Amino acid sequence: MQELGRKSIADFKEAPKTPLVVVLDNIRSMHNVGSVFRTADSFLVEKMYLCGYTPQPPHRDINKTALGATETVAWEYTPTTVEAVQTLQEQGYKVYAVEQAEGAVYLDQFNPPAQKIAIVMGNEVEGVADEVLDICDGCIEIPQLGSKHSLNISVAAGIIIWAITERTVLK
Repeated sequence: MQELGRKSIADFKEAPKTPLVVVLDNIRSMHNVGSVFRTADSFLVEKMYLCGYTPQPPHRDINKTALGATETVAWEYTPTTVEAVQTLQEQGYKVYAVEQAEGAVYLDQFNPPAQKIAIVMGNEVEGVADEVLDICDGCIEIPQLGSKHSLNISVAAGIIIWAITERTVLK
């Protein structure tokens, strides 16, 4: 493990963060929540908002996939996703829903603005709620070529977080 250069919890908390916040909009699965925490840790995401009925740590089913990332990634609970999005916008974030929606920009064509960014990941069945879509600054869509045209939320989060990290921190 030492050869991998993994950060301790203290080192993680002190490390410069990717200027990205992840907002989870009424996610049902604790395993999905844990998986997004783990991805957020991997890419030094600034913070996560858990909204609505999204499960919150500590819980063994979240920890099963998070593998300790709930101890490193900063997170906050808000009763509604609208509240989280409005708070982030007041703090100067551009907020993008990850959704298949009219007017969405395909991820391969998305150029992150030169300011702080937040992404909203939607419910496993319903996606991002309409009232949240209405107040977001835009939508990002992951192009898909197969017949299903849907990805598990944790997979979609991984793709989006990587792409934004690559285009902001690793450029």
